[in-house]
Amino acid sequence: MEFSDLEASALRLNALYEQLETKKYGRIWTPEELALGFMGDVGDLAKLIQANAGIRDIDDCKAKLGHELSDCLWSIIVLANKCGIDLEAEFARNTGELTEYVSSELNT
Repeated sequence: MEFSDLEASALRLNALYEQLETKKYGRIWTPEELALGFMGDVGDLAKLIQANAGIRDIDDCKAKLGHELSDCLWSIIVLANKCGIDLEAEFARNTGELTEYVSSELNT
């Protein structure tokens, strides 16, 4: 799956969530509220990483870990879109710069 496919899927789901939020709350979540939701997902992810390492007991942690990683990726894609960030371009730029930095450090 290409990044553009992931992004399109995440944004389609976000559009559905926005319809549900409007129905339930009379408005959509703000980027700040989405970020707070993401923080909760990151907390859940940390617990599942511990369970995956054997230092926390969570039934079916592998499946739950995959689910939570997907939730976090969804949040990042949606937040980037709402903030006007081209995440694919930024990821390529950032990983390129970091690869150069780490490579140069390894060669010194």
